[in-house]
Amino acid sequence: MNASFLSQYRHLAMAVATVLLLPLVLTSGSLATEVLIFALAAMGCNLLLGYTGLMSFGQGIFLGLGSYAAGMALLHLRIPLIAVLLLAMVVGAIAAALVGWFSIRQRGTYFVMLTLAFAQMFYFLAYTLRDVTGGDNGLLDIARPPLVILGQRLLPTAGPWEYYTLVAVVFVVVFWILQRIVDSILGRTLLAVRDNEARAAAAGYDVRTLKLIAFMISGAITALAGALHAMLTGIAPLSNIEYGTSESILIMTVIGGTGKLFASVLGAGFYVLVGDWLSTLWPRWLLLLGMLLIAVSLLMQKGLWGVGMGLLQLVRRPGRADDAATQRSAAYD
Repeated sequence: MNASFLSQYRHLAMAVATVLLLPLVLTSGSLATEVLIFALAAMGCNLLLGYTGLMSFGQGIFLGLGSYAAGMALLHLRIPLIAVLLLAMVVGAIAAALVGWFSIRQRGTYFVMLTLAFAQMFYFLAYTLRDVTGGDNGLLDIARPPLVILGQRLLPTAGPWEYYTLVAVVFVVVFWILQRIVDSILGRTLLAVRDNEARAAAAGYDVRTLKLIAFMISGAITALAGALHAMLTGIAPLSNIEYGTSESILIMTVIGGTGKLFASVLGAGFYVLVGDWLSTLWPRWLLLLGMLLIAVSLLMQKGLWGVGMGLLQLVRRPGRADDAATQRSAAYD
C-alpha cells in the first residue's frame, strides 16, 4: 500500500513538473498545449495497449468524435465549458462501448482488423454527413469559452498561455485519476488479463467486461483530448477521425513506452516537438520523421521510458558498488 501511494504521487509530481517546465522551454503556448492534449490521447491508448494488451487502431474515432461533440455543442447549444468537456467524454465512452463490444470478441490480428474497420467506417460517416460534420471542411469557428463555475469566471482562455493553463489543469487531474486506476485492483486485474487472459478467466474474472471497461475509459479520455484540440485550433477537422490519427496516437504510445502512464507523456512530447522542429528544416519532413521513428523502434524497444530508467540505473550503480565495498570492509573489520 505504501509503495502504491509513493508510486502515485511520484508520477503525479513528474506530471506537474512537466506542466511547469513546458512554458520555460517553449515560446509557443499553442505548441505546449498540443503536447499535453496528445499526451492525454496517448495515455488513453496506453491504458488499452500497455495495461490490457489491446492494440487498437481506432483511437482516432474517439478523438474525432470528441472534436465534433465539442464543436457542435459550442456552435449550437452554447453550454458552459465544463459541460462541453463532459459531453465529449460521454460521447467517447459510448462510442468506445460500441466499438469495444464487437472488437473484444476477437483476439490478435482479428481484433486489430476490427478496430481498423471501425475507424474506416466512422471516417466515411463523418465524410458523408456533411450537414453534421462539415465534411472536408470540418466544423469551423469553434469558440473557446472561459472557465465559469457557479456564475463565477475563474479562468480566461482567449490567449494561448491562458488556454494552456486550463489544459494543464485538466491534464494533471486526468493523469492523477488514471494513475489511481492503474494502481488499483482494477489496474492490477487488467495487467493479469494482459499477461495471461486464459488464466485470468480461469480465476473467475469476467475478461470481456474488464476489456470493455478499459475501452470506455480510454474512449472517454481520448474524446476529451479531441474536445480540447478542437477549442485549441478553432476547428473540428475531418483529419481528427481518420486512420492516420489513430496511427499517430499509437506511435506516440509505443515511442514513450507501454505500461507506464508518464511514458505516454514522453512519447507525445517527442512526437509533437520533433515533428514541429523537422517541419522547419524541410518541406518533406515526414520522411525524416519516419526515418527517425524507425531508428527509435529498432534501438529503443522499451521506449523513451525504458531508456531513461536504464540511464538512471547506470548512474546509481557506482554508488551501490561503493556501498557494497564499504559493507564488505566493515565485515572484515
